[in-house]
Amino acid sequence: MNARECVKAALNHRETERVPMDFGGFNCTTMHVGVVTELRKYLGLEQHPVKVTDLVTMTGEIEDDLREILGIDTCDVLGNTSVFGISADRYKEWTMVDGTVCLVPEDFNVTDDGKGGFYAYPKGDVTMPPSAHMPAKSYYFDIISRQEECDMEDFRLEDNIKEFRLWTRSKREHFEHEAKRKRESGRFVIISDLGTSLGGYIAMMAPFEAYPKGIRSIEEWMMATTVRPELICEIFEYETDIALENLKSLSQETIENIDAAFICGLDFGGQIAPIYSLETIKKVYAPYYKKVNDWIHENTDWKTIKHSCGANWEVIPILIEAGFDALNPVQCSAVGMDPQKLKDEYGADITFWGGGVDTQKTLPFGTRQQVYDQVCRRLEIFSRGGGYVFNSIHCIQKGVPMENLISIFNAYYDFNGINKKI
Repeated sequence: MNARECVKAALNHRETERVPMDFGGFNCTTMHVGVVTELRKYLGLEQHPVKVTDLVTMTGEIEDDLREILGIDTCDVLGNTSVFGISADRYKEWTMVDGTVCLVPEDFNVTDDGKGGFYAYPKGDVTMPPSAHMPAKSYYFDIISRQEECDMEDFRLEDNIKEFRLWTRSKREHFEHEAKRKRESGRFVIISDLGTSLGGYIAMMAPFEAYPKGIRSIEEWMMATTVRPELICEIFEYETDIALENLKSLSQETIENIDAAFICGLDFGGQIAPIYSLETIKKVYAPYYKKVNDWIHENTDWKTIKHSCGANWEVIPILIEAGFDALNPVQCSAVGMDPQKLKDEYGADITFWGGGVDTQKTLPFGTRQQVYDQVCRRLEIFSRGGGYVFNSIHCIQKGVPMENLISIFNAYYDFNGINKKI
């Protein structure tokens, strides 16, 4: 059973000879660019600046040589435009505050904030107001809220939909080329950047726009889902109509070279409870998830993946009803997210993608043995009966001790009976 077959079997809730593993299948399952840089050095791989795959979370590209040595079963197909509206076709070197040299899109430009941090700009245009900020001693960009003063009843549909556009020929060709290239690896191929963020905060705040209009702050957006749900539904209707037209424009070859789609990264859970009411999730979000999932399942063989951090126990049935095949990152450290209870209650109906090690406490602050033990225990619980893809709980962040990071993989190998250590 090759890598692709292993992931497909797990998603179809069949036990496999080993549990499939994902790192870098999409931007919620990867590692900070500094971590990737350090890991490549530790493993003796070729040393060169690592490409940044997301300019907000500053995640790094997991290249084929690293996937091979770690035994990763997945690979990603990303779009060719960054979150700042910059082409991601050409890259240049950029040095982070800690001295890490990485690759960023050629038109990505920053200015010094005067305090040891950086400002980033829409389309890299430093003559415009900045749309993101990396504070001093930080490793990430925070999107700057540029919400205009406006009464809730004055928000207009047209201000929040102009970013949803039909794909250009070059974008379709990019997806076609990348999907074909990744298929040749024999790994399970996941496509992202499909224009289905559906209220995802980064896209909603429009860091690619110089002067964004409409609902462009997290606070106003969350309030609008309750006060003006009909407006949010209109936005989602338009967004999903465009997204489905774009999916229809993909060639049959491209569709056949892809195995799954990462649909949306909006978090519904906080640390102790859902941050949206269940009624809002059911009435405002779920119908449009179902619209996208239904089209994909009726017209392709793809599986669909939803990311939602936090306390999602009560949310999971809604996501299952909306047609999602897999849930990431399975934040077991949140209230009500006990691994065994999750598997017992929902394991037959949805694949858990993640949950393998706690990245809030255990991985950054625990011992190597604590990391090893937790990984083995999570694999034991979640892998029973299939329906599990191993990954950490969200991305591995800068500052994690290398010995703890290595312990993740060695525990994975031992659990699966793989005669290997790194």
